[in-house]
Amino acid sequence: MVDPVTVGIIIFVLALISGFEVITKVPPLLHTPLMSGSNAISGITLVGSLVAAGAGEQRVAEILGTLAVVFASVNVFGGYLVTDRMLRMFRK
Repeated sequence: MVDPVTVGIIIFVLALISGFEVITKVPPLLHTPLMSGSNAISGITLVGSLVAAGAGEQRVAEILGTLAVVFASVNVFGGYLVTDRMLRMFRK
């Protein structure tokens, strides 16, 4: 049987690599309009990280889950700030 911590770390690293690849492929011109859609995805990530942090399986899982909650929260709130700023630019 595979250790749950090892599986969690592997999933975390794969998510980190795939997220970096996806973000770097988006042209700067499209980045801001896509923020509102990515906020929904980040919200799902936030829910998943809350589940991981609160599962209480192992101490490492709690620490990684808490870190994921912090990073997902920053991403969601930052995305909303950027989207709000973009929308204010189009007001008269």
